Amino acid sequence: MKVKVIFTWDEKAGITRTFFEQQMEQICFLGFLYAFEMDEHRGIHMDFLAFFLFSLLAFSNAEISSKIGINYGRLGNNLPSPNNTIELIKNMKAGRVKIYDANPEILTLLSGTKLQVSIMVTNDLISSIASNQALADLWVRENVLVHYPGTMIRYILVGNEVLSYNTSQGQQLWHDLVPAMIQIRKSLRAHNIRNIKVGTPLAMDVLESTFPPSSGTFRSDIIDRVMLPLLHFLDGTRSFFFIDVYPYFPWSQNPTTMSLDFALFSGGLTYIDPVSRLRYTNLLDQMLDSLIFAMAKLGFGNVKLAIAETGWPNAGDIDQPGANIYNAATYNRNLVKKMTAKPPLGTPARPGLVIPTFIFSLYDENQKGGQGTERHWGLLHPNGRPVYELDLTGRSESSYGGQLPEPENNRPYQGNIWCVAASGVNLLELDSALRYACGEGNGTCDALEPGKECYEPVSLTAHASYAFSSFWAKFRDTGATCFFNGFAVQTTRDPSHGSCKFPSVSL
Repeated sequence: MKVKVIFTWDEKAGITRTFFEQQMEQICFLGFLYAFEMDEHRGIHMDFLAFFLFSLLAFSNAEISSKIGINYGRLGNNLPSPNNTIELIKNMKAGRVKIYDANPEILTLLSGTKLQVSIMVTNDLISSIASNQALADLWVRENVLVHYPGTMIRYILVGNEVLSYNTSQGQQLWHDLVPAMIQIRKSLRAHNIRNIKVGTPLAMDVLESTFPPSSGTFRSDIIDRVMLPLLHFLDGTRSFFFIDVYPYFPWSQNPTTMSLDFALFSGGLTYIDPVSRLRYTNLLDQMLDSLIFAMAKLGFGNVKLAIAETGWPNAGDIDQPGANIYNAATYNRNLVKKMTAKPPLGTPARPGLVIPTFIFSLYDENQKGGQGTERHWGLLHPNGRPVYELDLTGRSESSYGGQLPEPENNRPYQGNIWCVAASGVNLLELDSALRYACGEGNGTCDALEPGKECYEPVSLTAHASYAFSSFWAKFRDTGATCFFNGFAVQTTRDPSHGSCKFPSVSL
């Protein structure tokens, strides 16, 4: 079979040799390859041209699919097995799955499925890979080549929210991030793997200005050191800018002044950017476009966006308004409707474009630290049953059955909150948490000393409850949470007794 192709590559239209080769490889695989002889002076035969354009369009749409992805996190001690999990994801009709490492068991289970897969180079490997091509080659051999192409790995994400770590060690990761991405891509190219994109997921804290969207600007401390090299890499490799974007957080910080409906895609409010004159009907579009404007200001207005994480918490702490099942269902249903729309909706700054999207997360993860919402983003309970009904294919809201529980915490709580020991916990581990709380000093546990007002009852649970409340009240403003590795919970019921007055947080 003799094939000769004369073709003009239109870079502005986004048609590259790599992209063309990907499409032809897939066409060949499906048995649609046409053998043809083309004379340079005659041009391409119209029948072939029609076939080629049809195939190119079809596979282009497949390459950037609007099917919704799922983030599969595993920081829980009560989660289903990977085998059961992959079956659940398939039954949910997800189009993609993203994991936070390159777990070989999961990647093996994904072989032969239609799920596009995103894997991750963990943060602890970034610096060594950045400085050693051999280590990058080894990582690709062990985590990609043994599974590819049976497992449809489509994205390799280097690190996770690296630019959110503003410490000396974190800033070393800033320096090593793009070099590590370059090394991983070199290794892929050495094996002639051209349909896996290399990127890195960043949080919205890479921006120092987000409102109005036209004011979007990257932080000054990362523009030259990281963002310019990163955007140059993404643009040159036609990869995606992966962003973790959560409308819940800006809304929950201003719940009395910002519209909840605007954050949930529920309509009722339109905002017009005073500079761009673009019209916004939801908070997610505003946040995404602030990133697009920031990239354009550095000369990279065409870098594609992908949403690595988004979602809404189904529960949270007392001091976290709006975290409930009703809002989570509303947000994710409307998100799916928007991101699977045909034709694609895009954003006001980039209308009509598909934005690959991964919802966070598959399960509630009970071993995550931080505030309560950190453990409550799941679409499924650990038993595999849905927290609420969600069709990832994008059917309309009106077709959902069942009644969602009415939200009771959409307004900020006002009053006192205490932090006490959770019931049913291991007492030996509770003692360790008590020692930690008292060990921070600043008089946290002075009232528990013998003869002091809270010494009695001499109970591990009672002492831990006082210590947790005292610690949280003292250090909440500097980031402390009422969690203590799962041994503490918030309460609005005052645990004080007699002359023992428990410190509280007042809202």
